[in-house]
Amino acid sequence: MLLKLEALFSFQDEVIPKETQLAGWAALVQALGLQAPVRQPSCVSEKHIRGSQQEKGRWRIFDKRYQPGNQFTEHLAFALRHENIDLLILKRAFEAVPKAILEEYVRSTPGGTQTRRTWFFYEMLTGQTLDVEDAPSVTAVDALDARAYFTGKAKLSRRHKVRDNLLGSGNWCPVIRRTKQLEEFAALGLAERAAETVGRTGQHLVTRATSFLLLADSRASFEIEGERAPRNRLEHWGKAVLQAGKNELTLDEIVRLHRVLIKDTRFVFPGLRPDGVYLGERDHVGDPLPEFIGARPDNLDDLCEGMLDANNRMRNDGLDPILQAAATAFGFIYIHPFQDGNGRVHRCLIHHVLAERKYTPPGMVFPVSSVMLDRIDDYRKTLQAHSAPLMDFIEWRPTAERNVEVLNDTTDLYRYFDCTEAAEFLYACVQRTVEHDLPKEIDYIRRHDEAMSRIMEMIEMQDRLAQNLIMFIRQNDGTLSKRKREKDFSALTDDEVHGLESIIQDAFEGFDDTGTQG
Repeated sequence: MLLKLEALFSFQDEVIPKETQLAGWAALVQALGLQAPVRQPSCVSEKHIRGSQQEKGRWRIFDKRYQPGNQFTEHLAFALRHENIDLLILKRAFEAVPKAILEEYVRSTPGGTQTRRTWFFYEMLTGQTLDVEDAPSVTAVDALDARAYFTGKAKLSRRHKVRDNLLGSGNWCPVIRRTKQLEEFAALGLAERAAETVGRTGQHLVTRATSFLLLADSRASFEIEGERAPRNRLEHWGKAVLQAGKNELTLDEIVRLHRVLIKDTRFVFPGLRPDGVYLGERDHVGDPLPEFIGARPDNLDDLCEGMLDANNRMRNDGLDPILQAAATAFGFIYIHPFQDGNGRVHRCLIHHVLAERKYTPPGMVFPVSSVMLDRIDDYRKTLQAHSAPLMDFIEWRPTAERNVEVLNDTTDLYRYFDCTEAAEFLYACVQRTVEHDLPKEIDYIRRHDEAMSRIMEMIEMQDRLAQNLIMFIRQNDGTLSKRKREKDFSALTDDEVHGLESIIQDAFEGFDDTGTQG
């Protein structure tokens, strides 16, 4: 099948480098009119390129020797060989060409590596079977190169002689590239380091640190959504988070978590939403100005089923728990299955995966929401990096209720996604909790207990007053302010105040309490 590649000045709002021609995914999208974003488009130069290829902005420019020609299968092979896998484009390309084109391609070289991968992906993604004989007796090839991607346990497809090592299935499948940053994160052994920190600490201290960190995570999770929930609601949600990993992750369990979060269901539907959902503002007449639109309500059951099946596969295949947590939790937030509370459930799913995989010490949660709140701009950029490019391919209209109604078939936009950037972000959050937040919280409690003990040795007072005294003196750079002394501690002599100040200064010497919850 010949592709009609027009001479263009720009492609998807990106100026095409001079003296080049679109290649691979970009060429397929342009020539076939596919409704999909190309995250890093490629082109082939009319000249020689030093080093064979180079990057310029979002573009990858290849040497003229890489020119694939003008056939559909040539650009498909170029994309599979030289570009990051994009299952969304791949599926839409398959749907845009007659089956006979693919059947002829497979019959021409049934033992070829790229031929068999193309054949496997076609039948896996579309659910259709090509009218060709099973592959001949040749050495099996991996669906994804394990040197370039994090993969699952390989399952041989005898028909294609392809080892299926994907993280999901044709129904829902994330992709995580094997970047240098993720390799370095994985080598840190964060789970073991967290266990060592807890193992060196008395159970009483660990229990108290867990309580503080859990409250901090709950508070941050609400604040990310712009809410300041009362203490009882924070504690109620914290108890739900602490149950993470104890029940199998099913759709019923996710809905149960949502019901725990949404106590008042008079204005929020409790369960998979029956209508559209969007994030964004409204115009001057109240109509939506969406920055992001969730999946259509009639697709939610299917998408959630695919997400949960992939989560089970990643768990059973022993994928790095942080990567599994990123794929499941960020995949969930892209689907956006509830009317409200999606963000908090999304962050709870991170805790679920890490607890179920025994990555976190028993009974403890890593306060990743606190780190996300501290890095809120990076968090939003991570979310938008995937979701924003999809908006150009979602047709919608405002409803009478000032909501959105999606008009086209968008299911595949939520089925397939590159989770690499989200995984890097989540790993960085977990690294901070293990290397900074957890040991710091334990250190704070130790110092606080030491100060309390020495205060009681010097002067008998209620625990509440002693705790307030520590807080007031630390907040005032090591001294008790005149106002606090006159209001709450007027009975103390000057010598006693100086002695108490010294006790607290000694106990917290060298301690930086930035971000400490205790």
